[in-house]
Amino acid sequence: MKLFTKRLFLLLLLVISAIAIWLIAVPAYTQKINDCRPQIVLPPQVTAINIAAFQECKDSKKRIIGRSQLTQQLAKAKVVYLGETHDSAEDHRLQLEIIRQLQKKNSRVAIALEMFQRPYQGVVDDYLAGKINEQELLNKSEYKQRWGYPWQYYAPIVQFAKAKKLPILALNTPTEITRLVAKNRLDSLTPEQSKFIPPIAEIRTDNAEYRQLMLGIFQQHQAEAKGNSPDFEKFFQAQVLWDETMAEAIAKFIQANPDYQVVVLVGQGHIVYNYGIPSRVARRLKIPLTQRSVLLSNNLEEKSTTKLPIADYVFWQESN
Repeated sequence: MKLFTKRLFLLLLLVISAIAIWLIAVPAYTQKINDCRPQIVLPPQVTAINIAAFQECKDSKKRIIGRSQLTQQLAKAKVVYLGETHDSAEDHRLQLEIIRQLQKKNSRVAIALEMFQRPYQGVVDDYLAGKINEQELLNKSEYKQRWGYPWQYYAPIVQFAKAKKLPILALNTPTEITRLVAKNRLDSLTPEQSKFIPPIAEIRTDNAEYRQLMLGIFQQHQAEAKGNSPDFEKFFQAQVLWDETMAEAIAKFIQANPDYQVVVLVGQGHIVYNYGIPSRVARRLKIPLTQRSVLLSNNLEEKSTTKLPIADYVFWQESN
């Protein structure tokens, strides 16, 4: 009996030691991976770049991947964020290219669009169902007034979704609501005005690093005489409202359609460092969730004091 007890004790000691080693090793491995983020996606005609132009990486070869590798890695994610510069035709061309490749691997892909606002989901659905034509879609969704960037940037993506019978999610907060918040704060909204946004209690403004990042953008807007609010707190609440509204729509779709992959087309500011939409989707779902963020332009300038990578992937465009 004593021999059995001694063996059991030694076995437990070995197990505890193994767990301790694993706990020490995992953070080190995770940090090594993070050190090599974002990965740089090269176009087919480029075979090498000056990696020294970017932040230090312990293994610079791991920083560089091709388009096919990117597709393989994105195909494993439940949510893929394609961060755009709204007026970049190349960004939108890349979005369609990535969506096409992902749809070849998985027919159950939904496309979530910042450029359509939530009250117009029914209009988008009618277009996809063939009940209205493309011009009616634009008119009834008030696209020109509410978004305004050239429709030809997004038309091929929407047409592809219709042809392949892919759902489109209208993500954005109504313009009039974000303007009210930028002018009067969140707590000024009436129940009717709050119809298309998450409950106020779910709109979190407690991320200090995100606040600092947005403060820099706010100050730039003020210097350039842009923006709807002279008050930073109101400006920040409006920004977070966008994030939370879009995150809620994505999370609700995933809960109702767990077998779908969601590809999200939004401005870069909503996904950098995971501050905006990605962290808020994860908070709502509370389940293991693989999300991947892609910046389609070469914006690697550090704007935050965080050690988090700005994104998982950044496209290297010929402008560099």
